[in-house]
Amino acid sequence: MAHVIAVVNQKGGVGKTTTAMNLVACLASMGSKCLLIDLDPQANATSGLGLNPSGVEYGAYEVLVGAVKPHEALRTVPPHTFQIVPATLSLAGANVELVSVHEREYQLRQRIAPLKEDFDYIFIDCPPSLGLLTLNGIIAADSVLIPVQAEYFALEGIGQLLDTIRLVKENLHTEIEILGAVITMYDRRYRLSESVLFELYNHFPNKIFRTVIPRNVRLAEAPSHGKTIFQYDPSSRGAKAYERLARELLSVPEGLTHSTE
Repeated sequence: MAHVIAVVNQKGGVGKTTTAMNLVACLASMGSKCLLIDLDPQANATSGLGLNPSGVEYGAYEVLVGAVKPHEALRTVPPHTFQIVPATLSLAGANVELVSVHEREYQLRQRIAPLKEDFDYIFIDCPPSLGLLTLNGIIAADSVLIPVQAEYFALEGIGQLLDTIRLVKENLHTEIEILGAVITMYDRRYRLSESVLFELYNHFPNKIFRTVIPRNVRLAEAPSHGKTIFQYDPSSRGAKAYERLARELLSVPEGLTHSTE
């Protein structure tokens, strides 16, 4: 059965989609069967892999509302060795449409259940908010990965998110765990980045991956070419960092994910 990982941060611009795309690509290159679900209406993961969201017939929205079976929405984007459930333009209205649906927070979990036998890892790229789409992503997941930008407000943001996940665990889905937080856009030239890194490790010592993702222009450029960093510049610092992060993720023993307490 697949390990389902929701990539979540309510703050935008923290490298969430970049992390989801490149972890899936790296794990797939190591031999894992991987799926990426683009649950973000901005469709950055979809366009970042070279797909046009307006030209996608079936995607995450159609799966979420039960219009198609999940296998019908799977797309393989050559030369990638993983698959994606892309975002379509209809996804933007899902938060409103789900409000009146029975068990609205559990829709994605129920819909993607048939896919879990076909993959080793399913990553869900959630929107930069704590709305119904993100709640669906969290509840569908076995664990949560939190990209955190190395900046001043990171401590406050991760604290709020951990509180939200704790509430979800207590009230909606008792099995969700924190896989960990990964520090992104780290620039060792700035004292602020070093200070935030120290404070994050100090406050959340058991929830921070040791791999740090550097601020790297090649990482920023790759999606504009419809490529992951491993296609665009596999020798870059960004590619090497995500390879280390993938190996660190694989080393986390099953069932020993970081506690939400």
